[in-house]
Amino acid sequence: MHTSLPPLAGEDHVCADCGLSYSDTPLDDAIGAIAGLPDAAREAVSEIPPQARRVRPGPGVWSVAEYLCHLRDVYVSFTIRLHRVRTEDQPAWEPMLNDLRARRFRYNDCDIDATLAELAAAVAGFRDEVARAKDHDWDRTGSRLPDERRTARWLVRQAMHEGVHHLGDIRRIGESAPFDRP
Repeated sequence: MHTSLPPLAGEDHVCADCGLSYSDTPLDDAIGAIAGLPDAAREAVSEIPPQARRVRPGPGVWSVAEYLCHLRDVYVSFTIRLHRVRTEDQPAWEPMLNDLRARRFRYNDCDIDATLAELAAAVAGFRDEVARAKDHDWDRTGSRLPDERRTARWLVRQAMHEGVHHLGDIRRIGESAPFDRP
């Protein structure tokens, strides 16, 4: 069975859910938001009772554990994508296949503290790769689907959006968890 991939958000994407606008976000602001993500995720998770961290709050909504694993994998994958954009001519990126990863790698069974540490390491690695980019690198492109060119600049903004958006998902789970607080 072949499942078509949804298109990537555009260079000028504005998220209907969280309101984040790519074109209105300077790269330094995006990098700063990414830098703060591991601590913010650790704090958000600490506010959620342990028994609520592996519960999917509804159909099509991941658990806290699953969102953390996804974020870790986003920063690992985007580090590789950014490296390839900087060093190759218009590379084709592998799709992340998020739901397949969640199932096959048993995201919901993860060690949450270890995953938070892995997220911090992945973010640090991504920031290291960002620091290697020179001014001329930001307009270099890669693609996941034909006719879907995205710049290195977009990669940073998309990585930031993933973090900000899914941190919001985690916080909403905490706010709606029908459990006593830690």
